[in-house]
Amino acid sequence: MVANLWQDKQAKQFQDAAGTDPTARELALRVYTSRLIGQDPDLVMHGGGNTSVKLRGRDVMGREIDVLHVKGSGWDLETIEAAGLPAVRLDPLMELRALDALSDEAMVNVQRANLLDSIAPNPSVETLLHAWLPPRYIDHTHATAFLALANLPEVAEATREIFGDRMTLVPYIMPGFALAKAAAEVFEANPQAEGLLLVNHGHFTWGETAKASYDRLIAHTNAVEDWLAQRRPAPLHPAAALPADERAQTLPRLRGVIARTLGDGAAMPVMDLRAGSDVMRFLARPDLEELARRGVATPDHVIRTKGHPLVLRKAAQNPDGLRQALDAYAARYRAYFERHNPRFGGAKTMLAPVPGLVWAEGIGLIGLGATKAAARIAADIGEQTLRVMRDGEASGGFHPIPEADLFDMEYWSLEQAKLGKGKPAALQGRIVLVTGAAGAIGAAIARAFAAQGASLMLIDREAEAVEALRSSLGRDHCALACDITAAGAADRAIGACIDSFGGLDILISNAGAAMTGDMATLPETTLRASFELNFFAPVAFAQAAARVLHAQARGGQLLFNVSKQAVNPGKGFGAYGLPKAATLFLVKQLALELGGEGVRVNGINADRIRSGLLTDDMIEARAKARGLTEEGYLSGNLLKREVEARHVADAFVALALSERTTAHVLTVDGGNIEASLR
Repeated sequence: MVANLWQDKQAKQFQDAAGTDPTARELALRVYTSRLIGQDPDLVMHGGGNTSVKLRGRDVMGREIDVLHVKGSGWDLETIEAAGLPAVRLDPLMELRALDALSDEAMVNVQRANLLDSIAPNPSVETLLHAWLPPRYIDHTHATAFLALANLPEVAEATREIFGDRMTLVPYIMPGFALAKAAAEVFEANPQAEGLLLVNHGHFTWGETAKASYDRLIAHTNAVEDWLAQRRPAPLHPAAALPADERAQTLPRLRGVIARTLGDGAAMPVMDLRAGSDVMRFLARPDLEELARRGVATPDHVIRTKGHPLVLRKAAQNPDGLRQALDAYAARYRAYFERHNPRFGGAKTMLAPVPGLVWAEGIGLIGLGATKAAARIAADIGEQTLRVMRDGEASGGFHPIPEADLFDMEYWSLEQAKLGKGKPAALQGRIVLVTGAAGAIGAAIARAFAAQGASLMLIDREAEAVEALRSSLGRDHCALACDITAAGAADRAIGACIDSFGGLDILISNAGAAMTGDMATLPETTLRASFELNFFAPVAFAQAAARVLHAQARGGQLLFNVSKQAVNPGKGFGAYGLPKAATLFLVKQLALELGGEGVRVNGINADRIRSGLLTDDMIEARAKARGLTEEGYLSGNLLKREVEARHVADAFVALALSERTTAHVLTVDGGNIEASLR
């Protein structure tokens, strides 16, 4: 059941924060209940749904006029603010109802032309529907329960059984002028109704106060939920999960095959895996393939997930099987496009013929996207769709909009606009694993790659520090506390990266520590410990990463923080310099061996960077030994400037973007002739 989250104290806090103006306080309640709706994914998710309120506003001449505050494009109900509910002059919108038809472009133009604030976001494509329904507050949601009801073949009978004449139905029509007109006519035919059910789409409710509309929304949703719960069969036994090592092979292969399907130069998708008990129970259904061909729970979802998921049975989760499955999916999508594009005079441009969702037997539900955020959104919608399908099938059947309507929605310009057309960041969608991420250099590397759009897997033995870094970067990055010298650490870390993102594109072996002592008297245990951390752990991570890159068959890169000690030894630093010299050779050896697979291997030689290696105490001691100030010691290079962690991070990014560079070690030390490689 959906909880009613209204609290009088919270509502008053929203109003008080808005000041004393009655209109602003009323709008604050609209913001408050919009957020209550948006924070429950069983009501709306990821920008879905919209809300409105009719108020009095003032034009530039100071005249009071009727306005409609309605959700603006680009805003999410979960985080909406007053600015996300732009005011539109109501009278011009009402005049439009006299028209017999209105194009989408003209509708958007009229709505935008009547904004009180010309720089406000575009009003919702359903603005006219909100305008032409008389109640003051209106809420539109895509609640899971209502989507199951809305897609039943006998939706009218089921709705009547639940609500009597308190809910009226609007037949499926694409959002816009025609839908708004139909909804207004249905409302006028039954003005005592409490809500509208838009068949195959969603639910509208209303009230004269924000609380009344919200309370009604929750009550309606729970009434449907209770009706569905009475019809649910006993849950199936969850499908058996594949062993972790098999999953770790299949997901990277799938990434690579999808990119292959798109053609040379195409980026691999980022993944979001869901394998909870509800998902695994659904994947045990005997009618899985048939359900996959049905369609989406609400038309709004098609731009995020495509119209149909790809079903991958265990037998197809090998290289040949994956290629065949993706080829077949792409062929079906092209045929679908070719069937419907002629209705538009061939004017549409086909979208990528690859899935947005995969139902993988033994693995789970996989959301796919150009970024982790896009993959997460697809997976969230995918999980909701499974619940809608489950309840729909148990209550009469899941029968969404037919194929032609699905195409119209997928290729509708106003829907496509929601995805944005901005230029992607240079490393958008690249999956990057960084060891030693919580240190000064590691954190700088993480921030630099995140700024370029990469999805990050952060590895460090300091759990609190690495989690704090992840939190600062955002929810779509991941972290794992791990001692990289422990047995099996590399496989665990790479496995976690695969489970989180589906694969790996760039490994940055950054973790290390400078163990000191004269070689003539150095304890063997110290030397061995240094080799374990500074050489053997990077070797293990490189080998584990290479297996993933091989499975993806799309190239990739291994990057190493080598250190100037590899070529310019310092007194007392043999325990550190020896494994770093071996790492320098490792860069060249791996580049030689992996170049044929398109895998680039490069390194960075840095010196005198404030970090866990070069601590404040060490800086002070070295400066005194050389008769220098600390500043003089740190700037003791040809450029006479201190080299910072961010400079090292920028060098790693530069190597990541250097598509024709391998077996190269880039020096970042401000200029040190003794440490120069050439």
